[in-house]
Amino acid sequence: MTGHKTGTREEWLGARLKLLDEEKALTRRSDEVARMRRELPWVRVDKEYRFETEEGGAMLADLFRGRSQLLVYHFMFGPDYKAGCPHCSAIADGFNGVWKHLAGHDVMLWAVSRAPLEKLVAYKRRLGWTFPWASSGATGFNIDFHVSYTQSMQNSGNTEYNFRKGDVASGKSNVDVNAEAPEFGKKIAASAGTDWATFTREAPGMSAFVLEDGVVYHTYSTYARGLDGLWGVYQWLDRAPKGRNESGLWMRRNDEYGV
Repeated sequence: MTGHKTGTREEWLGARLKLLDEEKALTRRSDEVARMRRELPWVRVDKEYRFETEEGGAMLADLFRGRSQLLVYHFMFGPDYKAGCPHCSAIADGFNGVWKHLAGHDVMLWAVSRAPLEKLVAYKRRLGWTFPWASSGATGFNIDFHVSYTQSMQNSGNTEYNFRKGDVASGKSNVDVNAEAPEFGKKIAASAGTDWATFTREAPGMSAFVLEDGVVYHTYSTYARGLDGLWGVYQWLDRAPKGRNESGLWMRRNDEYGV
């Protein structure tokens, strides 16, 4: 017998209508937060960032491809990784279905990683992706947007993530790269073909830019749980009977489930 509360259809409907009020309030609040995002001041990007794409070398302005808006997903795929982060891979599965719609609505969506372009192209082919993906290589783009770190930055604790100094993984305290890696960390790093310290030199996030009168401006960035709304699988799980129901490293790349 189930341990969850059960009831009649009338009891369910009464509880559902109360929840509907809360969902409507959340939607209105979400609309207000979205407005606040749009009202953030724009910051001019003066640095010359160069990327490698499947069409050749490109500057940040080139990634707009004639559109006025650019969304960048900071995909965890470091130069020493053998495969992309499985969590970033799960969120990127949703890009294929939306990037062309965005492009048709004056918005370009790109993934950007530090791994060499040939690794990114091979990984795209493996997972069946078509969205644009650029390598930022040795430029300072990822470091400037606080999604990549050097070994010396790790050793000194001079890292910033989600607008605070400290641990990329938890946001609470500095990473001790000499400490024993957590079991979860060992597994997820091994799945990318690297070790925990190297794995945590990359972090997930997204940034938004606008191109106006030939000038690129940074308008928004978000990290950690701020990415939840972009993660299709979590939106579905949040509506499933058991919710996210997470235990350990359950999320895998789309060709690793055997379904």
